[in-house]
Amino acid sequence: MAHGILTGKTGIITGALDEHSIAWKTALLAKEEGAQFILTNAPVALRMGPAKELAEQTGAQLLPADLTSLEDINKLYDAAAEQFGQIDFVLHSIGMSPNVRKDRAYTELNYDWYHKTLDVSAVSLHKMLQTAMDRDLIREWGSVVGLTYIAAQQVFPRYSDMTDAKSLLESIARTYGYFYGVKKKVRVNTISQSPTPTTAGQGVGGFDRMITFAERMSPLGNASAQECAEYIISLFSDYTRKVTMQNLYHDGGFSKMGVTDPLLDVMSREWAPGEEFFPQGWDPITGAPDKK
Repeated sequence: MAHGILTGKTGIITGALDEHSIAWKTALLAKEEGAQFILTNAPVALRMGPAKELAEQTGAQLLPADLTSLEDINKLYDAAAEQFGQIDFVLHSIGMSPNVRKDRAYTELNYDWYHKTLDVSAVSLHKMLQTAMDRDLIREWGSVVGLTYIAAQQVFPRYSDMTDAKSLLESIARTYGYFYGVKKKVRVNTISQSPTPTTAGQGVGGFDRMITFAERMSPLGNASAQECAEYIISLFSDYTRKVTMQNLYHDGGFSKMGVTDPLLDVMSREWAPGEEFFPQGWDPITGAPDKK
């Protein structure tokens, strides 16, 4: 049931690739709650995905933009200013790692790809915030939300260089949250979401097992993409006007857990002499297939 908590608000939603994505579900819910917005994604993503369907469903303008490009960001903001004047919210929901896509372990990174990972997944947020503040695009008490993952704080070997990208994303949100808060009362937060079976998420090796592990470790179970969208909408609303510079865990309690009884039961079985704890054929240091 809609409550109209975004009635009259306008914004920009990035990264709505397909119906499985958190950004897609956020757009549908934002529309239901009374918001108007522009949808944007990289040109290649728009060519490959069904984003036009979402634009039709929500009545949103759909614009291609490479958010690592200041020129593209300014064109996007020109369109937002022309349509809305100022806006109230931005969702940063983009991330990409060539190293993850190519199964490059953290200890064997291609550094050109590494720079691309950081630029797309984190530095793009800084560029969007700096340009928005320079242009005074976001109204006072506006809200910017970025999507992150607990691998920014804890070691998930198969997440490769995305761990660094998410750490940088959270740092940018905290620091810019200070400057934007002082200048315009704009709040900036990140949401650390449960592993979610989006198209992008499933590109991480062993992702199905990560979801299962998190589900069994979380007292409330994993948060779904739809539930994350609902949380995002609450952060866009006026009900969270004094929440800023926070990394907010939306993970069913996973981030506060050390161990569970079921996991201890599994670990308490008798291990054969010399039996390896790590799966055969996988390097416990890199988290990648053993190439030796």
